[in-house]
Amino acid sequence: MKSPVVKRSIVIAGHKTSVSLEDAFWEALKEIASGRRLTLSDLVATIDSARTQGNLSSAIRLFVLDYYRGVATAARTQAVGERIPAASPPVA
Repeated sequence: MKSPVVKRSIVIAGHKTSVSLEDAFWEALKEIASGRRLTLSDLVATIDSARTQGNLSSAIRLFVLDYYRGVATAARTQAVGERIPAASPPVA
């Protein structure tokens, strides 16, 4: 059985490193980088510089999770906001 984890080499700040992630995380990371008009290497470098502990693969997974949680929260907030009618002025 083939492992769902894919190891890829990436250059971060001029240094080549390998990162092991599931395909779903690689695809999500590419989508986020594209949406921010960054290269995959630049986005991973940003994630790497912001992490305080753990390995890079874990930091990337947590970054992707946090990103999509934010997207889901924004979508829920917008949906709720659209359902709330505008306040009527008080009747004198």
